[in-house]
Amino acid sequence: MNSHCDLGNLSAGELRELYHVTQEDLELIVQYGQIVMPHLDTFIGEFYEWLRTQPEFELYFSDNATLHRVQSQQKRYWEDFFSADISEVYVHKRKSVGANHARIGLPLPTYVSSMYRSLRIWTDVLYDHSLEAERYARSLKAITKLIMLDTAIVVDTFMRQTNCIIAEQHDSLMQMSTPVTEVWNDILMLPIVGIIDSKRAQDIMTAVLHKIADTHSRCLILDISGVAVVDTAVANHLIKITKATRLMGCTCTISGVSPAIAQTIVELGINVGDIRTTATLKDALRDAFNDLKLVLHEDGASS
Repeated sequence: MNSHCDLGNLSAGELRELYHVTQEDLELIVQYGQIVMPHLDTFIGEFYEWLRTQPEFELYFSDNATLHRVQSQQKRYWEDFFSADISEVYVHKRKSVGANHARIGLPLPTYVSSMYRSLRIWTDVLYDHSLEAERYARSLKAITKLIMLDTAIVVDTFMRQTNCIIAEQHDSLMQMSTPVTEVWNDILMLPIVGIIDSKRAQDIMTAVLHKIADTHSRCLILDISGVAVVDTAVANHLIKITKATRLMGCTCTISGVSPAIAQTIVELGINVGDIRTTATLKDALRDAFNDLKLVLHEDGASS
């Protein structure tokens, strides 16, 4: 099996194969569980005595109701573990653990260290030395395999969930960073702040073209006074945006061109073609009014 396979799409059987968890391993885990599971409450006490020494305890588990709920869930977790029934239901429960950790923001190092601590309690602190050395060694190896499998599922799900959250946040930020506003009849404005890369340029173009289609506006102002750096790549992005708007019958003006930006464009030899630029947003609005043959009166009305 490919070592770079997608854990999230593997069946329970494929996961067992990937982590070399054999039927003999599962039988050893069940038999070892018969020795230690009567001491499950002792395990919980030992584990939380350790957890209270960790900095994350006060942040995530200080509330008594939360603590009792998590302890109950943990008991069920280890009951499933030592039953060693690695089914699709078992895998789904492990994925739920990863999703919950991602939801509350529990750091992965905390989870990994807690699994290591659990392994030590089960195989050292609570072990009664009733097995022959060779059988104990095989049992320890089997338990370690299954803990590694569990940990891999939880970490993979955690990363997937976290990446989804990051992607959603990125989409929200992009929507906030492309607020195309109709400032007047037939006049749209988009203030751009920060860095313009290829992805953001595409988002800007998409937002602008959709707004033009929705409003049938004839003038667009891109204000770049909040853009710190304009290099060849940024200039090319802006040129593409203005050409696309022109194809939709909308004239584009780029405002907020500072002396530093103008000098940089000249020094780089960037050909901005017939793109209209202004130093200020006020100038761009004036040009838009002229294009639309609008006259602004002192009372704010237009004609």
